[in-house]
Amino acid sequence: MRRLHRLLAIAFIALLSAWVQAQPAPLILVSIDGFRPDYLERGVTPVLSRLARDGVLASQGMRPSFPSLTFPNHYTLVTGLTPDHHGVVNNTMTDEKIPDVLFTLGNRAALADRRWWDGATPIWVSAEQQGLKSATMFWPGSDVDIQGVRPSDWRAYDHNFPADARVDQVLEWMDRPLATRPDFVTLYFEAVDTAGHRYGPQGAQTTAAVASVDKALGRLIQGLATRGLLPQANLVILSDHGMASLSPQRVVLLDEMLDTASVRRFIPYGPLIGLTPLAGKEAQVKQSLAQPHEHVQCWPKAELPARFDYGRNARVPPFICLAEIEWSLATRESMARNPPGGGSHGFDPDDPQMAALFIAHGPAFVRGAALESFSNVDVYPLLARLLGIRPQPHQGRLETFMPVLTRVP
Repeated sequence: MRRLHRLLAIAFIALLSAWVQAQPAPLILVSIDGFRPDYLERGVTPVLSRLARDGVLASQGMRPSFPSLTFPNHYTLVTGLTPDHHGVVNNTMTDEKIPDVLFTLGNRAALADRRWWDGATPIWVSAEQQGLKSATMFWPGSDVDIQGVRPSDWRAYDHNFPADARVDQVLEWMDRPLATRPDFVTLYFEAVDTAGHRYGPQGAQTTAAVASVDKALGRLIQGLATRGLLPQANLVILSDHGMASLSPQRVVLLDEMLDTASVRRFIPYGPLIGLTPLAGKEAQVKQSLAQPHEHVQCWPKAELPARFDYGRNARVPPFICLAEIEWSLATRESMARNPPGGGSHGFDPDDPQMAALFIAHGPAFVRGAALESFSNVDVYPLLARLLGIRPQPHQGRLETFMPVLTRVP
């Protein structure tokens, strides 16, 4: 009888072990908006630098998709599709199928309308549909019922929600019993991007913001370690784009390029603008923009460079103008109201100043490995593989990461 009990105990332990191993390791996806890879060289990121040394680092950064803006690239990271394919083509956009609505970061009603997001399936929707639990501590689109699905846990975005409180919410989710603990978690910080816009990438305040986010990540790492989860958890820490300096001395005035009265809508001013001519003025606008202009290039949407993979989506305006790095596009009226300064993104994704951070750390990754620069569409198939779920059709390449994976679920 004693031997039978022993055999039953061994069998139970084996079954329990097999069940635990079948559960995906917790995957935490962290976005530090606007974090340039060279910010790691400022001596204020002990946590991120240690994670990079002990994990995987894209030493020259990750290449964002065009346009190098926040919402388009965050949605690319979780869908594996470029903005032209997933439909979030700009931070500001219009859609003839959603008339009289301007999608902007400040329009909460538009942001909550799933029609803007339903063109693709983000990773948390696939995870929920395939039996996993997800929890999002902010991420563009994560508080919307995309295709009728929300994460198991989510919070409406609040810019003023403190960084430490965001970390504590993630740790609270991780405190749950295994059966109800989320398998996939997002964590988002905007402080570095906010400081970069206001003070420029070289500003002391931007460096201070980098240090503050690093400290918050230290709180996360310590919390995971205290709970015994750090050896199990896989972390992918990245950004959506970089940041470049602006100056009121480096501005191309649209008034000197074309008759602005012939344009019905500009979206938006800055490094990148989309122009929609008034009816009957298309040829006039096209001719004006076709002339050579210093520090800016303009194209009809159908003639954009193929490497941008942009311009077929109906939400893309008829004409696109892109400024040279560190230059801005403006009108005389906008210059008087809000002259450019500080920093911005939205420039050519191939410019090194637009490069995004990528660090991966955890049991699935080789220690101390480096990656060449790669496209951010590749992140999505990596996330799907780490979660052990079937990905949706995408444009990414899992092969990018095969040399730095220790084991592939």
